[in-house]
Amino acid sequence: MRTIEWQDGVVITIDQTALPDREVLIELRNCEEVALALKEMKMRGAPLIGVAAAYGLALTAYHSKAKRSEDLFKELENSAETLRRTRPTAVNLFWAVGRVLRKAKENQGDVKTLRQIVIDEAQKMAIEDIEVNRRIGKHGSKLIANGDTILTHCNAGSLATVDYGTALAVVRAAWGEGKQIKVFADETRPKLQGARLTAYELMRDGIPVTLITDNMAGYVMSKGLVNKVVVGADRIVQDAVINKIGTYTVAILAREHGVPFYVAAPTSTFDLTRLSKDVIIEERRPEEVTQIGSANIAPKGVNVMNPAFDITPMKYVDAIICEEGVLSREKFQKLVRTQKAED
Repeated sequence: MRTIEWQDGVVITIDQTALPDREVLIELRNCEEVALALKEMKMRGAPLIGVAAAYGLALTAYHSKAKRSEDLFKELENSAETLRRTRPTAVNLFWAVGRVLRKAKENQGDVKTLRQIVIDEAQKMAIEDIEVNRRIGKHGSKLIANGDTILTHCNAGSLATVDYGTALAVVRAAWGEGKQIKVFADETRPKLQGARLTAYELMRDGIPVTLITDNMAGYVMSKGLVNKVVVGADRIVQDAVINKIGTYTVAILAREHGVPFYVAAPTSTFDLTRLSKDVIIEERRPEEVTQIGSANIAPKGVNVMNPAFDITPMKYVDAIICEEGVLSREKFQKLVRTQKAED
């Protein structure tokens, strides 16, 4: 399921806030509209956020009236700053913006050339994302046995990427190989991405899925109903995986019950120069907790805490599945040491 596309100066994407009731396509015509869609989570998921940001810069380039490349580059820098302010935790956004700006700076010619360079780079990133996700699925499927039941958290499927997914890439690849697997999708409060999006994707693909509330994860593990946990990530730092709120809880439960806990993410999600203490955890509106839809579920004026992400120490992660292969904790730490030595 293709989530985002470029069509002659317009970005077309699925409005994820309308799912699962309605499949609505929205058209984004400038960088500001892309930024607003990201902020309102009409587009979400680390890899998709990155490509969407690249497309936001492509829209700036496409519609610019600048006569000089220097002026266009300044517009791109301003748009980049607008995009950076939308979602502070997912590193793919910053990676994508940085990559497009570097490409533009390295290849500044006339305005027409610079404009095409930016658009081509964004398009290239979208194509790469699909290829990377399929490699993640291929590597991860080796960890899945016939008959396994997999628990996943939040949505790390097609809707979180350009297509195919990360955690759900593993599920899709295993299913495509003929493995008879099942999935437990926990609801993922407060935005219910597991209930609204993951269950929707898996049912659409005909993959058996059972929806549970977040506080049922321990119960299903205690009953021996889960063989593997596979989740995505919004940022992977030296000492931890940062992912949707509730991931840390699932990781602890998995360790307690002897269930392997895997993280599936592209290397563009790696941020190996940082520790978890250095990462800004996005705090979102209290209404996301006190309301479901338009219905109030809490007393008016109650204090609310609403971090969008949490931090899972690396000791709870059995392996990271990326496009390069399956990285055990030991292999990952070797990669961190290599990065430190290069810095």
